[in-house]
Amino acid sequence: MEGAPRRGRPGPYADAPRLPDGEHVDLRALGSGADIELEVGPGPKAGFLVERAVSAPEALLVGLEIRRKWAAVGDARLAKAGHASRARVFCEDARHALPRLGPAETVARVFLHFPDPWWKKRHHKRLVMGDAFLEQIARLLVAGGELFVQTDVEERAELYESVVAGSPWFEPAGDQAGSPRIAENPFDARSPREHRAIEDGLPVWRMLWRKRRR
Repeated sequence: MEGAPRRGRPGPYADAPRLPDGEHVDLRALGSGADIELEVGPGPKAGFLVERAVSAPEALLVGLEIRRKWAAVGDARLAKAGHASRARVFCEDARHALPRLGPAETVARVFLHFPDPWWKKRHHKRLVMGDAFLEQIARLLVAGGELFVQTDVEERAELYESVVAGSPWFEPAGDQAGSPRIAENPFDARSPREHRAIEDGLPVWRMLWRKRRR
C-alpha cells in the first residue's frame, strides 16, 4: 500500500473504490451479471478483468486489489471500456474482505494470477494460498465452482498443489485425472504477466480445481 497521506491532505488515489461499509457485503449488489467471478490481485491495469469482461459478457466481475493506485486505475479502465455496470476493482486486502463477502455459494469462479511475489522464507507466512484463504473461497464458491491459479515459478506451483491437496473442499480438474495441471488457459483472457511470459517463451504453470459437490 502507498504511504500514509499527510495530515489534513488526501493522499494519492484516496478516492480509490472501496467495498460498501458493513460486516456483510452482498456481491450481487455490486453489479449486474448472471454468474459472479472474483479475481484476487488484478494488478496495475486489471488486464485480465478487461479481457474477461469481453469474453464473459454474462458475468459480474469483482476484483480485490490491495494497492490504491492499481485499484483506481483498474476500475477506471473497466469503466472507460463500458463495463462499469458489471466489472469493478475495489481497493481491499483480500484477507479482510473475503470474510465479509456473501452470500455463500454464489461465486462461479475465483482467479489468482501470479500471486505471492515474496521469495525469502520469512515471507512464506504472507502467502495468499493458505488454509484461511481456501476456506473463504470454498464458502463463496457454488458446488462445482472453479479455482484457477497460475504462476511462472515452478516451485510455487508445487507449493500451491500441496496446499490445495490438503484441503477437503477441492478436487483437481486438470488435463490428467488426479492432477490440477492444465496446459492452456481456458478463459479467453490473460493477465499482463501471462501475456509477457508467452511473448518471452517462458513457461507458465496453470492449475484448476473445482469445489467438491456434496
